[in-house]
Amino acid sequence: MEAGNCTEISGFLLRGLSDDPALQPLLFGLFLAMYLVTMLGNLLIILAILSDPRLHTPMYFFLCNLSLADICFTSTTVPKMLVNLQTQSKAISYMGCLTQVYCFLIFVGVDNLLLAVMAYDRFVAICHPLHYMVIMSPRLCMFLLLISWAIMSWVALLHMLLTMQLAFCIGTEIPHFFCELTELLKVACSDTLINNICLYVSTALLGVFPLIGILCSYSQIAASLVKMSSSTSKHRAFSTCGSHLCVVSLFYGTGLGVYLSSAATQSSEESSVASVMYTVVTPMLNPFIYSLRNKDVKGALGKLLSRAATSALWVTGFKA
Repeated sequence: MEAGNCTEISGFLLRGLSDDPALQPLLFGLFLAMYLVTMLGNLLIILAILSDPRLHTPMYFFLCNLSLADICFTSTTVPKMLVNLQTQSKAISYMGCLTQVYCFLIFVGVDNLLLAVMAYDRFVAICHPLHYMVIMSPRLCMFLLLISWAIMSWVALLHMLLTMQLAFCIGTEIPHFFCELTELLKVACSDTLINNICLYVSTALLGVFPLIGILCSYSQIAASLVKMSSSTSKHRAFSTCGSHLCVVSLFYGTGLGVYLSSAATQSSEESSVASVMYTVVTPMLNPFIYSLRNKDVKGALGKLLSRAATSALWVTGFKA
């Protein structure tokens, strides 16, 4: 490989999900629909929580921020893919690719950390209900939120700075529909040992430890539920955890599925299709899980939509 081809480059080519031109309009329509549903669902969750004073509690504070992170998470990858599908282009600029890497790492990491924080919140609420508002004070909630964003911002910045030291060949094609760090390291022309070490260490620390925290929290919650004598109390306590457990299972299940599919197959196309599950499908389903399984959220959404419908009718009648 000539050194001249591995110097400064202006951009990359994203292979996407399929090279079949006949499938491009179908993929565009499908991902546009999923993106709009994701945006609308998460925005409704945020507006419902902000508009209902009964939902101004630590649990819904974190849920609101989880929905915000999901919006940003999806917006990092899908809009660029839609543009490429519409224009029949595979190009992405060098800085655009690095920006995708940086933002993707931040938002997927914040999602992960917030799920762990929400598990701790449920642990305190069920195992220490009398001290819940004292322990989960507004100051602690804000600290946990800010530390999650700060940790992931610094980790993502470290990975981006290390990636900027790598050399890439002109016309490099990334076998994915967005710039994922692992795929970017595979196509680098220079040595990626340090990058891979940092990637494995950060994945272990920021992936395994939050999961351990979630499992520990729910083991304590399960022990407390067993000690409860009233079946009504058990049902009420578990109902507050059901939505969170579904989201945790979906997040880690799809993430693990992508990892196993990447390890089991050499097909980059199959790996890209598997990645759609946690990059697009999971953020789209989260609002449905919380709204369908949570009476408080359903009630707040109903009031929000009723007010919106009333306002629309009033404006229509006024114009008429």
